[in-house]
Amino acid sequence: MSGYGIEDLARTPNALAAHYSRFRVADRLLLTGHSHQAWPDVALEGQIEAVTDAAEYVDGKWDRAAAKADEVVEGYRRLLGDPGGEIALGASTHDLVLRFLSAVDLRGRPRLVTTDGEFHTLRRQLARLAEEGVEVVRVPVEPADSIAERVASEVDDRTAAALVSLVLFETSRIVGGLGSVATACARHGAELLVDAYHALGVVEVDLAAQGLSDAWVTGGGYKYLQLGEGNCFLRLPPHADRYRPVITGWFAEFGELAAEKTPGLVRYANGAARFAGSTYDPTSHYRAARVLRFRDEHGLAPAFLREVAQHQLGVLATAFDELALPPDVVARDRSAPLSAYGGFLALRCRDAQALQRALGERGVHTDARGAYLRFGPAPYLSDTQLTDAMAALGEVATG
Repeated sequence: MSGYGIEDLARTPNALAAHYSRFRVADRLLLTGHSHQAWPDVALEGQIEAVTDAAEYVDGKWDRAAAKADEVVEGYRRLLGDPGGEIALGASTHDLVLRFLSAVDLRGRPRLVTTDGEFHTLRRQLARLAEEGVEVVRVPVEPADSIAERVASEVDDRTAAALVSLVLFETSRIVGGLGSVATACARHGAELLVDAYHALGVVEVDLAAQGLSDAWVTGGGYKYLQLGEGNCFLRLPPHADRYRPVITGWFAEFGELAAEKTPGLVRYANGAARFAGSTYDPTSHYRAARVLRFRDEHGLAPAFLREVAQHQLGVLATAFDELALPPDVVARDRSAPLSAYGGFLALRCRDAQALQRALGERGVHTDARGAYLRFGPAPYLSDTQLTDAMAALGEVATG
């Protein structure tokens, strides 16, 4: 295993950059890490292996594809600090959240509690359910320090589930104290779904230590984990076998295919397979398995990646502060230390989209949502690249 220190990634050239040559990370200012990090070159090995297995084994490829899926599951277990956890895989978090929502008792408990700062999967789907008569309580994400406490206070005996992020996708704030929401849900017989998509790879996660052993957890590898599309997951709590998702694929009965069929009864396998889908393109799992091995080979463990993320946020924040830009044009939240944030710097702007376009014209790739311009660093970027990107913001914001 190759090991790196912060100094190896901070210098020019960055010690990791050579492993991302296809994305040309050393030659471009790719600050889109919150939206889409580059893939390491070995990702192509996974893609080629998928095609090779399909050509060689035809329908017999599925045993090999299942082994790749198992590698991805094991990778997520390590990232969640949840050895032995039951994890269902899916092409998107939307697919998995739909299965979850179809399993909870929305008829008997037609109430969902969430926040007004959730990622699009939850925001849109819950808004549509509200149109159909489900009561959706949206707790404001400000003030950020009390999100968990306020979500917990809204959970009652009519609540089917609370759905909340571990890291807010707009502002990068870490939502602390989610164990209190889990406790409230357990007290009232509700379920808790935690979206960890924007945490894994930049924030250390340990479900038991965070009081989330009984929570459902969803997320994916498209962003900080560099796994590419099609690699999302739903971690099931120990009591998940009591649920029978209405939206269900035939893979969910693999363990029951040999059982005698009872007319009118839909059977489910136990464990993660209970929330499985159906026939899918396994190429994503081949790619993800190879990238996960790459991360292990290069010592890119959660603790180190958290250290890298904090270092890079510090570089960006310092460079931004030195610009001394008018706060009515662009400003950053200084109400909490950088340790309270995930993996990107969110800047509140008068016109975030205009600044993003102007930066793009100068070769600086960033991400913007609503009022926020988001600088998303990644481990393959040097400190010089980060400061160069922020200097370009100074030019376009005052030009």
